[in-house]
Amino acid sequence: MSGGGTGGRSGLRYEPGEKPSAALTLGVGLQLAGLNITAIILIPMVVMRGAGMSEDYLGWAVLASVIVCGLTTMLQALRVGPLGMGHVLVMGTSGAFLPVSIMALTEGGPALLATLTVLAALVPLLLSWRLSLFQRVLTPSVSGTVIMLIPVTVLPFLSGLLTPGSDGSALPGVPLSFFVTLLVIGCIALRGRGALRQWAPVIGVVVGTMIAAAYGLYDPERVAEASWIGPPRPRAPGFDLAFGPAFWSLLPSFLLVAVIAAIRTMSSAVAVQRVSWRSASRAIDFRAVQGAVAVDAVGNLMAGCAGTVPGSATTTSVPLTQLTGVAARGVGLVAGAAFIGFAFLPKAFAVLLAIPDPVFAGYLAVLLAMLFAIGLKIVLQGGLEYRDGIVVGLAFLAGVSCQYGLILPDQVSAFAGGLFANGMNAGGFTAILLTLLLRLTEPRPARIETEFDLSELPRIREFLANFAARAGLAAGAADRVEGATEEALLSLTRPEAPGDRSSRRRLALAVHRDKGDVVVEFVIAPGGENLQNRLALLRGEAGETSAEGEFSLRLLRHLASSVHHRQYRDTDILTVRVEISAAPD
Repeated sequence: MSGGGTGGRSGLRYEPGEKPSAALTLGVGLQLAGLNITAIILIPMVVMRGAGMSEDYLGWAVLASVIVCGLTTMLQALRVGPLGMGHVLVMGTSGAFLPVSIMALTEGGPALLATLTVLAALVPLLLSWRLSLFQRVLTPSVSGTVIMLIPVTVLPFLSGLLTPGSDGSALPGVPLSFFVTLLVIGCIALRGRGALRQWAPVIGVVVGTMIAAAYGLYDPERVAEASWIGPPRPRAPGFDLAFGPAFWSLLPSFLLVAVIAAIRTMSSAVAVQRVSWRSASRAIDFRAVQGAVAVDAVGNLMAGCAGTVPGSATTTSVPLTQLTGVAARGVGLVAGAAFIGFAFLPKAFAVLLAIPDPVFAGYLAVLLAMLFAIGLKIVLQGGLEYRDGIVVGLAFLAGVSCQYGLILPDQVSAFAGGLFANGMNAGGFTAILLTLLLRLTEPRPARIETEFDLSELPRIREFLANFAARAGLAAGAADRVEGATEEALLSLTRPEAPGDRSSRRRLALAVHRDKGDVVVEFVIAPGGENLQNRLALLRGEAGETSAEGEFSLRLLRHLASSVHHRQYRDTDILTVRVEISAAPD
């Protein structure tokens, strides 16, 4: 089926289930791995050196992080049962865990870090299991704000990459290699086409590295001294089961950070889906989001057993997908396998580690700009309401202010081991709390629970009539709400097989007024394909040869101003908005 039309993405060449050539898959996958490997190894290096760990343990922690990220990146692409999302989603080490991980190593060593990390893995496991319970809180405003704050959190690291060394002769090479890398990637991404655009990041990094090498910023001796092949030497950390004061003081911080890391994974999973399909109207598959968060739990469990820093999903594959137009899941398999391969190839590892900081900063600047735009797009999806705008504004302001010490810096840095000194943490929690406040202060909707069966229509009609009377709806508006509700039920119950036992499910129906409209929400056991996607297929003209099963969908599309279908493994949530001002009296 073609992805053309106004809702298509002309730049996307391969969707997740499609298979590009082996050469293209290998090239984009290695490109993705090569441009992420440095970011993956950076955080465990900072943590281990900050805690004063030995060089031997530092080396093992870095290699363990790379292996864990490789395995989980491949698992995300495979989607094995409830694990993984079936998309190119790169797993990485999480900067949100920096302060608490350093404190755990300082106060209890690798054993305490391992114990706390394993327990923190329960958070994404719980969220994955019952994600539908949190769908009112994990809104586009929350997800988009967290993504928009990623550049804010990373900016201090970016500026650190541009700090000149003590050698004054290399000083001109620092800004020059940075700007050359930035301009080459940016210009090719904006004006390049086809294969040229696909290789924009690699071309920019190579050109930038050549400029940096001319000023003595590249270290070839590091590469020459490294061996070609060398297996990692594991160092089992063990577990601290004494549960002393350090454990109890750090456990809340680890659990809080795990929530933020899981939200980042959810945001990344949503963002990846938005750039992985040609049709812009395709609904988000929240079952895939659940699978992504489940892999988060698996990765943190493995990281804990290995005694290294926990991680979360990254959004680096999102801008690369936009740059290359390749979203095939084979890219994720290649990238994950490359991560694991790097752990056994010290010389290849050294080549990446030798890339000068200014060159990496130039590439990172392009990614950060695209990430901010993606977060903004998520926030604006479906229109930004006044209250949601306040949530986004306050959360973003809180994140920026805490990140740069503009609000009570002493108190912020002292609370929970500096948890909120990280802008992404502060902004994410602010967005969650404000969203919870909005949900708790909303007028309670009218509710009814019935068996999910067409025989319950008379009871549902009576429920809707009582709501219309209490809400003061005109006769035409009440008929429009009732009609949209009935057509939604007819579409969901698959009337072609009314005797099927799978249709005997429970329905929780809620209806309320929202800014003059009426919103009807159906919460049911999981069913078939996504109704929102089915509606999107009916954008063409309705001919006389339309199938009878499509009739209810077309009526629903006519009666409702919007339909959103969120599918989870345990629950389906369908939200139908009816613009009653358009209803005839």
